[in-house]
Amino acid sequence: MFGPITIPFGARMLFNAVKLKPGVSVDDVEVAVGEMCNVVKETYGGDKGGFVAGQVFRFAGFASEEGSIGSARDADHDVAIVTYWRSFDEHERSHADSVFKAKFAALAELCTDSRELGYEMLWQGEPETAATGAG
Repeated sequence: MFGPITIPFGARMLFNAVKLKPGVSVDDVEVAVGEMCNVVKETYGGDKGGFVAGQVFRFAGFASEEGSIGSARDADHDVAIVTYWRSFDEHERSHADSVFKAKFAALAELCTDSRELGYEMLWQGEPETAATGAG
């Protein structure tokens, strides 16, 4: 449940930026997000529906001075739900299903906005590990 994930090259990434209602905290949505993510993982995972893996992030208030261009230094969301799928079609079929819609509706009650945008993978990589040899 909290282990590392592996994303195959070519996966589709869906980035859902969630803005909470005033007075609602990330802790307040923890159960709704957890139940929704569990349904996605168990109901649509792999050959059952194309779900590969996912992650949930809370905005930490950090804006990189070194990596940002322009004047905007604030996020317009509180939570980011990042999911990886084999295809956009499989994602859309899962999210049209009544099982998912019921769980998403519970989260939506606590939000003012949620935008889920799809991205195609262009690159991925990890640091190369140096070979240790006798020398």
